[in-house]
Amino acid sequence: MQQMTSGYVFALTNAGSEKALKEEVAAFPQAWRPSYQRRGFITFKSPSDDHPFTLRSLRTPPAFARRLCLSLGKVTSGAEALALIGQSPAGSPAAGNPVIHHVRLTGGKMDRSDAEACPPPGPGQLVGTVVELSPSEYWAGVHLHEPLLSPDPGGNGGLILPDDAPSRAWLKLEEAARFFGLRFSERDVVVELGCAPGGVILALLRRGVSCIGVDPAKLAPAVMEFALPALPEKPRALPWVIHCRKPAALVGKRDLGTQTTWFMSDMNQSPAVAIKECGRFIRMCPAIRSALITLKLTDLSQVADKPLWLAALGEMGFKTIRLQQLSVHNRELALLGLDRQD
Repeated sequence: MQQMTSGYVFALTNAGSEKALKEEVAAFPQAWRPSYQRRGFITFKSPSDDHPFTLRSLRTPPAFARRLCLSLGKVTSGAEALALIGQSPAGSPAAGNPVIHHVRLTGGKMDRSDAEACPPPGPGQLVGTVVELSPSEYWAGVHLHEPLLSPDPGGNGGLILPDDAPSRAWLKLEEAARFFGLRFSERDVVVELGCAPGGVILALLRRGVSCIGVDPAKLAPAVMEFALPALPEKPRALPWVIHCRKPAALVGKRDLGTQTTWFMSDMNQSPAVAIKECGRFIRMCPAIRSALITLKLTDLSQVADKPLWLAALGEMGFKTIRLQQLSVHNRELALLGLDRQD
């Protein structure tokens, strides 16, 4: 399976991010060549006919690709697309039974009205994706499921904002957790900058995770039900929240304690400021081992700064780093850092 090749890959991206995706891959050492485009969907040709794409080529997808597949070609029906997958090495007995994902794009957006629940793929399992762009245009592709890749069709978890969620930030946390397969422990303490009105915090509290929310603005009543007046001196069985009503720049060591393990930020600041604050908070609390930063972009072309962002997290000690646009993002990217070492 590792030797499966194709001269083309296709990517699913958020509608409106097509140009940014093409600019991102144009900066690769071996730039991919855009070949075909529909809203939310782009195919790329290998830069060299002698070096086709392999499954290994998909391991670190571009930030603006929610799903990246080896392309098996275009056909006129879903049955033909399934046949392409079945006739490829992915459909051989040696490959086992691949998980099949069906994706329908309507105006560049995923239509999940008739989406069927399917079991999540396991590590290293082949996934076949059938993309319907119109009643007579289908594409077939395959990829290997690996850590930090979404288990969902088209990289879209299909999450719906609960009625009691204080903000859409709830979706950002839940989508990131689902996409990257994040695991939280009751021993974790998350500090979040720009937390008001508390969408991320409420999602974390309901996962049993305690939080320090940094924001001068008020938190929603549903979040404040978990509030404590001060950092607890001993571990508590129930999750709690401390509302630090300060600008991020004024937060000090006393506000964080010593047990903070996660840094998160959803501030309305530039990527440079958000990343700089991450470094400052790590210096104040070396116990931080993971970070999830929402990068707010004024223009998607700012992805040209991607090497700087990744290098900055690397210098902070993060060993696993991923930059990804999620299905719930507009002009935003999720910057994830894991496994930080001092």
